[in-house]
Amino acid sequence: MVVQRLDAFQPVSRAIFRVMLSGIFIVAGASHLVNPGQTAGRLEAASLGGLATWMGSAETLVILSGVALLAGGVALLSGFKTRLAAFGLLLLLIPITLTVQVGSMSQLGPLFKNIGLAGGLIYFITHGASVLSLDSLLAKKR
Repeated sequence: MVVQRLDAFQPVSRAIFRVMLSGIFIVAGASHLVNPGQTAGRLEAASLGGLATWMGSAETLVILSGVALLAGGVALLSGFKTRLAAFGLLLLLIPITLTVQVGSMSQLGPLFKNIGLAGGLIYFITHGASVLSLDSLLAKKR
């Protein structure tokens, strides 16, 4: 009986999950754009940061990733193209995790935070946004 009552909250809890998950990407993206020098310094200081900086300057990569994090986070927040947004964020999260968090014992907390974030993104890649999203609103109009 209690389980059946709790099942009624699943659509709303999925929407809350999506909104809460999006926050870290929005904040990280804004941080990359507001203070790219500090974030670029962390990338350059990371033991595997050279894996990323061969493609371009650390500051350029930070600005590009900031734009992508912010755009993907807002799309996830609003539930717009949710599967695509989550997939794009996952593709961005993987190299960030490999270059910045892997290789340092002091980065185990952030490493496992990113692994948890990846799990949340995989959930939305496979399930979509559900209710309370632009995706569901647009689907109703069709």
